[in-house]
Amino acid sequence: MVVGVQHRQGEAGKRYEVFHTDCPARDVVDHVTSRWGIWVLISLRSNDLRFYELRESIHGISEKMLAQTLRALVQDGLVWRKVEPTTPPQVTYGLTEFGQDLGEPLAELFNRITRGLPPRDAG
Repeated sequence: MVVGVQHRQGEAGKRYEVFHTDCPARDVVDHVTSRWGIWVLISLRSNDLRFYELRESIHGISEKMLAQTLRALVQDGLVWRKVEPTTPPQVTYGLTEFGQDLGEPLAELFNRITRGLPPRDAG
């Protein structure tokens, strides 16, 4: 079972106090809105990807930052991780139901931003 903030909230039957500094939901927001978190979630919206495919799809991210970001998103229950016992191991990532739910408005935000920007010069 994937343990994430959404499951703890449902089991507890009460809402989190998101304005308190010790609220676990704040950590999830920090991970999602981190420099790389949003790009990982958007990259995984359409397809499950292997580590190197994710790294190639997100220009400018280092392997270290991608690994740290993925680790946090997996821990938060937004991303799942599957390891194939091959040499070298093949690691695939995808969005959980919770991650898909959060990824939709993030992708819409990105689309609104790009629609509102002036056209890029062809040169």
